[in-house]
Amino acid sequence: MMKKVTVSALALAVAGVFNVAYAADEPSMSPEAKAASAKLYFERCAGCHGILRKGATGKNLEPANSIKLGQNRLEKIISYGTEGGMVNFDDILTKEEISSMATYIQQTPDTPPEWGMKDMMKSWKLVIKPEDRPKKPMSKINLKNVFSVTLRDTGEVALIDGDTKKIWGIVKTGYAVHISRVSKSGRYVYVIGRDGKLDLIDMWFEKPTVVATLKVGIEARSVETSKFKGYEDKYAIAGSYWPPQYVITEGDTLKPLKIMSTRGQDVDGEYHPEPRVASIVATEDKPEWVVNIKETGMIRLVDYSDLKNLKETTIESAKFLHDGGWDSTKRYFLVAANASNKVAVVYTKTGKLAALVDTKAKPHPGRGANFVHPKFGPVWATSHLGADVISLIGTDPAKHKQYAWKVVQELKNHGGGSLFVKTHPKSNHLYADAPLNPEKDVAESVTVYDIKNLDKPPVIINVAKMADLPESKAVKRAVQDEYNAAGDEVWYSIWAGKTEPSAIVILDDKTLKLKAVIKDPKLITPTGKFNILNTQHDIY
Repeated sequence: MMKKVTVSALALAVAGVFNVAYAADEPSMSPEAKAASAKLYFERCAGCHGILRKGATGKNLEPANSIKLGQNRLEKIISYGTEGGMVNFDDILTKEEISSMATYIQQTPDTPPEWGMKDMMKSWKLVIKPEDRPKKPMSKINLKNVFSVTLRDTGEVALIDGDTKKIWGIVKTGYAVHISRVSKSGRYVYVIGRDGKLDLIDMWFEKPTVVATLKVGIEARSVETSKFKGYEDKYAIAGSYWPPQYVITEGDTLKPLKIMSTRGQDVDGEYHPEPRVASIVATEDKPEWVVNIKETGMIRLVDYSDLKNLKETTIESAKFLHDGGWDSTKRYFLVAANASNKVAVVYTKTGKLAALVDTKAKPHPGRGANFVHPKFGPVWATSHLGADVISLIGTDPAKHKQYAWKVVQELKNHGGGSLFVKTHPKSNHLYADAPLNPEKDVAESVTVYDIKNLDKPPVIINVAKMADLPESKAVKRAVQDEYNAAGDEVWYSIWAGKTEPSAIVILDDKTLKLKAVIKDPKLITPTGKFNILNTQHDIY
C-alpha cells in the first residue's frame, strides 16, 4: 500500500502541490531528498522527458524502464550523457545530486495540479495599463538591433544594444526563458519561462520595462502574437507543457481570454495524458496560428478571428513534434518530428500536410535556415541532436519539383548534439552548433559552411576559446547562432556553469574573425538570443 505526503519544497519549485507517492518495489527516498530531486528534475530534465516522464525528445523514464537500468547505469548516463544528444551533467550537478536523481527517476512520477482560468486570473498582473505607457520610444536605442538574451539560471532576460554591445537593461522574468517573441509592431517582447511565467516587455520606455505578467501553467515553452492585418498586437497565444493546453490572451495586457486543452489521441490512435504544446508560429496572410502538439504528432491551425466560435484544423503528422520554421516564401511551415526522424511540412494556404520528410536521427532545427542551393534551388536546413549532419530539404515545388520535400544533401557537422542552424539573406554562410555533444571540444565549437560552394570543406571554430574565460571543469557550450539586424554579425552564447563567468562571442560574418566579446558579471548562463528585427519578421 502506498502512502502520500505533501512536499512543500516541490510545491515551491513548480508552483503547485504534488502528492509524492511511494511504492514498495521502488528505491526509497526521504521526503526532503525527493523534493530536492523533483526540483532539479523540473529544471533540468522535464523539458525532454516530460513531467510524467513518458518521454519525447528524451527517453521514457517511467519506473518500468528506469528500474531495469539500475542505479549505477543511471548514474553513468546522467553523468556522461549519450551520443543521442543528452548532455553530460557531471559538470552541472554534484555527485550526490546525480545519485539522488538516479534514485528519483526510479520512483513513480508525481502528477502536478491543473491550471485553469481561475488560477490564471489570480496570477495575472497588469503592471502598467496601455494608456499609461509611452506614446513613442523614449530612448535613442536602435530597437531593431536589440537582442533579447535569456539568462537561464537567474530567471532574467538581458536586453542588449546590438550597436554598442552594451546591456541596455535586465528584467526579472520566469525561470529559464525558452524563447522571446516580438509583436508585429516591434514594440513588445514576449518572453516565457519554463515555469510557465509569461512577461510582456515594453521597449518604448527609457529602459525595457515589464508591463504585464501571467502564469500560463506549471511548465511552458512557447508564445506567439497575432500578425494578420487588422490584428497586429491584438492577441498573444502561449502554450503549456503542463497542463497540456494553450491560452489566448489580450496582446497588450496578457489578460487571459480562452483556454484550449491539447489532450487527446496521438497519430497512432492512442490516448496521451501529456501532449505538450511544443512550438507556435503566426501565419501572416490569414488570422491563424500553427500550434504543434508534441506527443500526439498533431498540428493545429487555430483561427483567432472569432474567439467565441474558435475554429481549429487538426493535421496528422508524426511524433514527437518540436520546433521549426517557415520556408523562404512563408507559405510552408516545416517542423521537426524528432522521435520519428522526420520533418513535417504544412502548406498553410490550403491547411493541409504537404509532406513527411525522412531525415537522420532527431532533427532539431530551431527555426531552421533558408538559402538558395547552387544545384537544388531553395532549401531549408535542419541540424540534428542524434546525428552529425545538417539536412538540406528542397522547398520549391513550383520550379524545382523533383527536389521538393526531399533531403537533397547532407552536410557533415563537427558533431551530433546540435540545437541550432542559422543563415541570413545577406550572408554567404551557414552556421551550426553542437552544445549538447558530450565531448568538450565539440560542444565549444561551431561549423561554418560556404553556401555558395558547399563542396568546400567547412570551417570549424572553437568559439568558446575566443571568449577567453577562466579555465574550469564546466564545459563552455557555444549555443544558438543569431545574426544582427544588418546580417553581418553572428552572436553566440557561451553557456558556462551557473556559478562561473559566461560570455557572448560575436563573429564578423564576412571574415569569420572575432569581432567582440561581451562580458559582464550579470551575464549568468546566457543561452537563447533573439534579435528584434529578425524575430519580428521571421528572418532566418
